[in-house]
Amino acid sequence: MGPLFLPMIRSVSKFISFTILLLFGLACTSFTATEAYDPLDPSGNITIKWDIISWTPDGYVAVVTIYNFQKYRHIQAPGWSLGWTWAKKEVIWNMVGGQATEQGDCSKFKTTIPHCCKKNPTVVDLLPGTPYNQQITNCCKGGVLTSWVQDPANAVGSFQLSVGQAGTTNKTVRAPKNFTLNAPGPGYTCGRANIVKPTKFVTPDKRRVTQAMMTWNVTCTYSQFLAQKTPTCCVSLSSFYNDTVVPCPACSCGCQSNATHPGSCVEPDSPYLASVVSASSKNSYMPLVRCTNHMCPIRVHWHVKLNYKEYWRVKVTVTNFNYRMNYSDWNLVVQHPNFDNLTQSFSFNYKSITPYATINDTAMLWGLKFYNDLLMQAGPLGNVQSELLFRKDQATFTFDKGWAFPRRIYFNGDNCVMPPPDAYPWLPNSGFRQYTSLLTLIMTSLSTAALMYVHA
Repeated sequence: MGPLFLPMIRSVSKFISFTILLLFGLACTSFTATEAYDPLDPSGNITIKWDIISWTPDGYVAVVTIYNFQKYRHIQAPGWSLGWTWAKKEVIWNMVGGQATEQGDCSKFKTTIPHCCKKNPTVVDLLPGTPYNQQITNCCKGGVLTSWVQDPANAVGSFQLSVGQAGTTNKTVRAPKNFTLNAPGPGYTCGRANIVKPTKFVTPDKRRVTQAMMTWNVTCTYSQFLAQKTPTCCVSLSSFYNDTVVPCPACSCGCQSNATHPGSCVEPDSPYLASVVSASSKNSYMPLVRCTNHMCPIRVHWHVKLNYKEYWRVKVTVTNFNYRMNYSDWNLVVQHPNFDNLTQSFSFNYKSITPYATINDTAMLWGLKFYNDLLMQAGPLGNVQSELLFRKDQATFTFDKGWAFPRRIYFNGDNCVMPPPDAYPWLPNSGFRQYTSLLTLIMTSLSTAALMYVHA
C-alpha cells in the first residue's frame, strides 16, 4: 500500500508548499497597503471632493474641496499642493481660490489663453489677503489646514476651476487620475477617483438646497515611512525620585557626521550660526538642527515633578532644535493609562481622542491661541511647556517600574523615539538593599562555619 500512496503524498506536499508561498506573497503585498495605518487614528485621512456644479459649452465648472479628517496631523506652511493627470486633453480656463504653479504650452490657443494647459497640473492655495473677487469659501489660507480636533472650521480648503476640452455630460466626462498630494513634502498616497452620491449645498439663507451634477471622491492616507527616512522627534525622561535624567537615545534621528557631511548640524555657540541660518533655503524641508547626541529637530521631555496624597504632577517641555522651522499650531499626542483621571492641563489645550472606544488613555495636547501655539525655531525661545495634574487611581497608580512615564508620544502626527524601558528612572528600592545585606550575612555565616570546621 505504501507505493500506492507515494504520488498522493508528493501532490499534497507540493500543494502545501504552493499554499505557503501564496500566503507569504499576500502577506508581503499587504505590508504596502497597511503601512499608512495609524492605530491612534485608524480612520484618519485627507479626502478630496471634486464637485461638478455646472456644465459649459466645452466642459464644466467644478469646486474642489480638501478635507483634513486626521485627528492630530495638520498641514503647515508652505501648505498643500495637489496634482493630477487629465484623462483626456483638458485645459483649465480659469481658477478662483487657487492657482496652477505652471501654465504649460498654450501656443495652440490664439484668442483666449487658458490658465493652464499642462497634462499634469499642480495646484496650490492662494495666500491670505487675496482680493475678494478671486476668493471662494475656505480658500486663501496659504495651503495651511489644521487638524480636525484642533480646529475643524480651518481643516478645510477649496478652490474652483473651469475645465475645457472635457466631457459635457455625466456620460462623457472623465475623472482625473494619478492624484498626488504634498503637504508640504511627501508622505501621502492617494487612491483613484470614485463616483459618489452628488454633494448637496445649502444656500446662505438655509432656505434652498442645490446639488452637484456629479461628484468624485479621492482618499489620501499618510505614511511616516514615506514622509522621511528618519524619525523627527525623540523623548527624554526624568523624575523627582531619581537623580537620573534619561536622555533621548543616541542617534535617534541620525548621527553627527560633520566630518563626512559638513553642515549636517550647527553648534549653538558657533560664530557662523547667524550666517548659516540666514543662508539656508526657506523652502527646504531638510531640518538644520543643533548638534546633539540624538540629532532630532524636536525633543519632548516628560518630568514627573511632584507627588501629593491624591494627585501627582508632570511637567512636559517641547524643545525645538531646528533652526529652519517655526512650528505653528503644533500638537502632541500622548498615551498613558492615567489620562482617564487628568484633572487639569495648565497651559496646553487638552482633548481625549479615545482610539480604543471605551479606553481613555490617549490625549491630544496643543498650545493656547496667541500664547504658546507657535513653537519658535531653535534658540532661547524655542520651547513650550506646561504641567499636567492627575488624580490617582489607587487600584492602578504606582511609581514603580516606570509606570509614571508615557507609553507613546507623537509630535505633529509623527511617532517619537522613546528610550528603552530598562533605562527609565526607577524608584529607590530598599527591598533590594535589604536582600543584598541578607545575602551577604548568609555568605559570611557560611564562610565562618567552613573556617571553623577546617580548624577544628
